[in-house]
Amino acid sequence: MRLQKYLASCGVASRRNAEQMILDGRVSVNGEIVRVLGTQVDEQSDTVQVDGSIVMPETEKHYLAYNKPVGEVTTVSDPEGRATVMDRFLDYPVRLFPVGRLDYDSEGLLLLTNDGDLMNKVLHPSFEIQKSYLTKVSNNVSDQEIRTLRKGVIIDGKLTSPAEVRLIRHDTFSTDLLITIHEGRNRQVRKMIDAIGHQVVRLKRVRFGPVLLGDLPSGMWRKLTDEEIKKLRP
Repeated sequence: MRLQKYLASCGVASRRNAEQMILDGRVSVNGEIVRVLGTQVDEQSDTVQVDGSIVMPETEKHYLAYNKPVGEVTTVSDPEGRATVMDRFLDYPVRLFPVGRLDYDSEGLLLLTNDGDLMNKVLHPSFEIQKSYLTKVSNNVSDQEIRTLRKGVIIDGKLTSPAEVRLIRHDTFSTDLLITIHEGRNRQVRKMIDAIGHQVVRLKRVRFGPVLLGDLPSGMWRKLTDEEIKKLRP
């Protein structure tokens, strides 16, 4: 088995991130640092370590939906000492990893898993997983501005793909939109709103592919259903 696939099967990281760990010299096989992608390992006889710790495949895969509150970073650890989503899962029986990102100031649906292979697939741009966000925007967003969002706007020098944008409610002071995108650019929805001259007041992800947030309370999690897991697999 290729080393990066082995690391993904251990729940260490997605396959793409595992490749970077190898290139960074963080992975050793039988005591020797390996920097060559595609190195073959024997699951039965080779000892693989990451940052000096032995890693082994996790046979049982776990898939969770978590309602992230505002004020948590979507990382395993934070150099600034802020609360992370993983603080909620310190006592969970296996090591989990967040699927993608959700901003510190954003809330809502976040998937976590120890299935690095699935995580890599659903995050790959070619699969175009749709994600929906309830977005409270400053002031009254006009019909023309909504049409602009639907067609695509320039952020970071590049045009966004067409988005689904539905008006929920609006008044003089704010507008509620349901925005669905399939790209995964950093802070994309916030930058899209900035591009039409408004600001995001509140951002809540309510859907990730086939998985819906529903009435899951803030700060709580649930296991994905078999049907949700099946639909997530590309």
